[in-house]
Amino acid sequence: MTLADTKFGGSIPQLYDRLLVPLIFQPYADDLAARVAHERPAHVLEVAAGTGVVTRALAACLPAASTIVATDLNQAMLDQAVATGTARPVQWQQADAMRLPFPDAAFDAVVCQFGAMFFPDKAAAYAEARRVLRPGGQFIFNVWDRIEDNDFAHVVTDALAQAFPLDPPGFLARTPHGYHDLAIIADDLARAGFTTPPVCSTLAARSRAAAPDIPAIAYCQGTPLRNEIAASSLAEATAHAAAAIAQRFGPGPVDGKIQAHVIAVARP
Repeated sequence: MTLADTKFGGSIPQLYDRLLVPLIFQPYADDLAARVAHERPAHVLEVAAGTGVVTRALAACLPAASTIVATDLNQAMLDQAVATGTARPVQWQQADAMRLPFPDAAFDAVVCQFGAMFFPDKAAAYAEARRVLRPGGQFIFNVWDRIEDNDFAHVVTDALAQAFPLDPPGFLARTPHGYHDLAIIADDLARAGFTTPPVCSTLAARSRAAAPDIPAIAYCQGTPLRNEIAASSLAEATAHAAAAIAQRFGPGPVDGKIQAHVIAVARP
C-alpha cells in the first residue's frame, strides 16, 4: 500500500457515493448490517465508514435504542456521508482506526466494511477494535476476495496495464484486492489478541450498471486509482477501461461478478 492509496479527496467522495455504492458496496453493506442487527447490540462503532453506506443500513435495521458512532480517517468522506444523511441520528467522528479515541469496552459491536485493506498495520487496528469491545462483543468486517473473482476491477486493471505498460496503475490489485488470504487475516486477528478463531464466509454477488462507462468512471475516477493516473490521462484511462468492459460484457447494460469475505470474531 502507498500513501496515495489512502487519499480520498477532491471529487472522489461524490463519485464514490454516487457510482461505487450501488455498483459494488450496497449488497455487502446490507449483509453486514443484518449480521450486526441479529446480535441486537446497544452500542455500535463503525470504523472506516467512508460515505456511510453501512451506516445508513445500520440506522435502518438496528433497534431504535441502539447508538451508532461512525468514524473514518478521511474527513472528506465523512462530509459526504453527513450530506447524504441517515434515517436516524448518528454520531459522526473523524478517527484513526489504529488509535481509536474511545475508552475500553465501550461498544457491543465494531463494524468495518472494506476498510481493513487500507490499515497500514492490520494487527494494530484489530487490537484497537478488541480494546473498545466489551467482553463477548463482536468485531465483524469484510474484505474483497482476489481481483480475479471481481470482474469489473479485474478488467479495468488489465486494461490500464495495457494502456500504460511503462507505469501500470496497480491500486485495485494492490490494496482493495490485496488482502484476501483468510489464513493471513486469522493470524493478524490472533496477533491482535483475539483468542477464538474467526468465523469466515465467502459471498458472491452481482455488480450491474446501465452502461460500460459507469464502472469505468467509478473505478478510474471514484477511487484512489485516480491518484495513480496522470490528470492529463484520466479521460484516456477511463475510455480504455470502458472499452474493455464493453468488449467483455457488451455495449449495453453490464453484469459482472463480485466476491468478498465476511469475518466475525468475538472478544472473549
